[in-house]
Amino acid sequence: MKLTLLLIASFALGAVCFASISQPDRAADAEAIRAHIGSIFQAFIDGDEQKIYDTHSEDWRGLLGGYPTPIKGIDEYMRANGIEWPKPANAPKSEPYYPAGTGYKMNDFDVHFYTPELAVANFIGEFVRKDGNTTTTLRRFRIMDIYAKRKGNWIQVASHTAPDPAWQEEQTTKPRNITPDIRARILAKRDAVWKAWFSNDRPTLEKLIPEEAIAINSGSKEWSNREAILASAKAFADSGTKLVKLEFPKTEIQAYGNTVLIYTTYVIETEKDGKRHTTSGRGTEMFVRRGDELVNVGWHLDDNEN
Repeated sequence: MKLTLLLIASFALGAVCFASISQPDRAADAEAIRAHIGSIFQAFIDGDEQKIYDTHSEDWRGLLGGYPTPIKGIDEYMRANGIEWPKPANAPKSEPYYPAGTGYKMNDFDVHFYTPELAVANFIGEFVRKDGNTTTTLRRFRIMDIYAKRKGNWIQVASHTAPDPAWQEEQTTKPRNITPDIRARILAKRDAVWKAWFSNDRPTLEKLIPEEAIAINSGSKEWSNREAILASAKAFADSGTKLVKLEFPKTEIQAYGNTVLIYTTYVIETEKDGKRHTTSGRGTEMFVRRGDELVNVGWHLDDNEN
């Protein structure tokens, strides 16, 4: 009996010792991984492209929000982030990607170790900027990072990084910044729709006016759908009337998410049988971005004939 108890006690003590070896405290490793992720955030803030490269393994795999396919390898990862890579010889140092005062946050951080050399970290990551007492979230992501221990150090080998849906939805309610280049592209698309109507350019109209389009035109009690819009363009061309002048004296633009609102005044001069006629008015037009195209989903025109 004493021998049996001694053997049981010896086995139990061995099990405790084995457990302490096979499941060590991973706090130091968890902190090392968190610090490594923080260095990646800082590298993106600083535009330190070499640091971004060095903090990811050569065989990196994963998914990035906005990139259409799974990413294979560090070179593709760099290019997926808009970084020209491999870097050309004598390329100038990159400017910071984010404005001065930008920092980062990691919320709800959790790391779990599946083997002594494999860990998965999940968290909500943010780029934030402080301006006085105001803190603005520039971007927020849901992130799953996979880490492997190689040559004694932790390195990121895979990730699934996607914009936080709640944050994305919130952004669609805020006005977008319209740069001169964006404004020029919007107005070029607006001009293309008008000119296509006056010239009865059917292929362009079918491309830029979608099936669900709704138009309210001055002087008409009926609202027009796409079929009616196309028919009116043909009727104008068949009448023999020609466009002489098309101007937009004043235009204001608002953009929310993929939706663009245009508020405009217009002046139209047409000619038929040697006689000219001028019409002016105001209009509100709605465009939606679909892929790389802007489509005109509707408008409301209010003419003032002269």
